[in-house]
Amino acid sequence: MKDTEQNAQRLLNGSVRRSYDSAVDIDWDAPLEEGKYFLPPHLSTLYETPLWHELTPAQRVELSRHELANLLSVGHWFENVLNQALLRMIFEADPTARHTHYALTEIGDECRHMLMFGRLMEKIGAPYFRQPKAQLAITRKLPGRLRGLNLWVGALIGEEIFDVWQRRIMDDPGMQPAVRRMMRIHVVEEARHIQWAREGVARRMRYASWWEKESLGRMVGFGGQFFNDQLMHRRLYARAGLDPDEAYRQAAANPHFRQVKQEGFDKLRRFFDEQGIFRGKARERWRQAGFIA
Repeated sequence: MKDTEQNAQRLLNGSVRRSYDSAVDIDWDAPLEEGKYFLPPHLSTLYETPLWHELTPAQRVELSRHELANLLSVGHWFENVLNQALLRMIFEADPTARHTHYALTEIGDECRHMLMFGRLMEKIGAPYFRQPKAQLAITRKLPGRLRGLNLWVGALIGEEIFDVWQRRIMDDPGMQPAVRRMMRIHVVEEARHIQWAREGVARRMRYASWWEKESLGRMVGFGGQFFNDQLMHRRLYARAGLDPDEAYRQAAANPHFRQVKQEGFDKLRRFFDEQGIFRGKARERWRQAGFIA
């Protein structure tokens, strides 16, 4: 446990040096800039499809507005699930331990991120997306299931894929300034969360039982389709003023967006391979969902 405490102390030190408060670190009063995107065009689910080429520049910007609102909505519920799981983890933990202190620090970070996501949706004028009842039934149960190895792997799936895309957004001068600033804040703080979760996976894999590794390794395969269902759905396209069925059909068959998903998952996939996470048909399920070539 000495290494665990040392790692937690190092992350706590980093939190002191580089943490943000979006209430003052984002200029919420600055007006949106005409013609600038809310997501880079190449990250759109419809980029380079026949439908994309039919859209006017204004329609493409409007699509990006709702695609960003969708991603922020997913981020909001995921941070909520993660916080509940972390609170369960430390319920009986030593309150003097640095590991407990960093868990509480991350919970604080995630609360500020949820607030930041909500304020950005309000600013861009796009309502949040509620999960359909079937998906909501699953996510409501997740906090109680995210324990041990499940917690760390689940955290990485929710954080690392988005992290790859966020880094592109924050460096793109064609984006709305408030969006770029929010992404930069999130990238800096999530880097510590990702590091903590990776250390948690590596540590847990050293002493987890065969059953824990095997059950998680098989169950993780279902994460690919569940994650994919959050990224593109008919409600998103309907809000953007498009034919929802046709837009969904083209997005689902879009080879460009399939490549975007693979690039987002590649770093995490390599880590899972190093740790021996995938078991059974898990890798094939992620491939079927478009995250592995």
